[in-house]
Amino acid sequence: MKFRFATLASLALALSAALFVTACGDSKAIAVVNGEKITKGELDDKLEGQVGKNTLAQLVQQKLIFQYATQHNIVVADKDVETKLDEIRSHFPAGQFETMLKQQGMSLDDAHKVIREQLLVKAAVDQQINVTDAQINDYIKANKLTLGQTAQVHAAHILVTTKAQADAIEAQLKKGADFAALAAQYSQDKGSKTKGGDLGTFGPGQMVPAFQAAAFKLKPGQISDPVQTPFGWHVIKVIETKPLTKQNVIDQVKQQQESLQMTPFLQTLRTSAKIEIDDPRFSDLFPSPAPVVPAAPPVTAAPATTKPK
Repeated sequence: MKFRFATLASLALALSAALFVTACGDSKAIAVVNGEKITKGELDDKLEGQVGKNTLAQLVQQKLIFQYATQHNIVVADKDVETKLDEIRSHFPAGQFETMLKQQGMSLDDAHKVIREQLLVKAAVDQQINVTDAQINDYIKANKLTLGQTAQVHAAHILVTTKAQADAIEAQLKKGADFAALAAQYSQDKGSKTKGGDLGTFGPGQMVPAFQAAAFKLKPGQISDPVQTPFGWHVIKVIETKPLTKQNVIDQVKQQQESLQMTPFLQTLRTSAKIEIDDPRFSDLFPSPAPVVPAAPPVTAAPATTKPK
């Protein structure tokens, strides 16, 4: 199954930034090999050389985003940051998200800051997006959609390795067994088994085709026959379905435009900013824009001369 973890990638970048910020020259030994020491300064130099440019670029971008938000009165509420963090955390077994952060040297405050940065960019880009009726109609036609049809499904599943196992689980469910209990006992999907197999809500294109096709045919409360995907065999239970509305389409079109406009928006922030780099190792990271050379005046023919008679 496909899930979008863009925010997790940003958290990894933030880790690199944290490491880079703390790096500084230091002659203190952090290891001694057969009497020869490796200093903290040597390690810091290696870290800076390996990840320095990408990390510095990330730090500059973060600074530019927060400056832009302040200048344009864009504010992200703490509850929105927390909601997004909870959404990411939901893809991990209980407690594993915090463990992952700790292993990477990050705190929850670090994670909050990265998520706030992403939400500020989204809010800034959204101010420049206007979804028209023509775009809505084009999206509906291009994706062969019908308003009122199922657009999103909230489902749970139990993933096992063989059809025989899936058949046995389906038989137990038909006799009244508890779906969540069976998921906790048998499911191979570590990310959902501790939540009763709950996968949350998803739309078209977010799951592999066979899983999607089966889930979208079910009504709330129904359980599927065993479904095979590259991950194994699934028994699926639909919890809730949501019909396609005009607002759903507007949200989808807006998401498409966001993905197209975010990179140009960030590039504009960089090119319009005054960024001074004092460390020669990173002097080529933000090259000054090429000077604008005025066009040469057009060449005109010299006026014809007439010999006196």
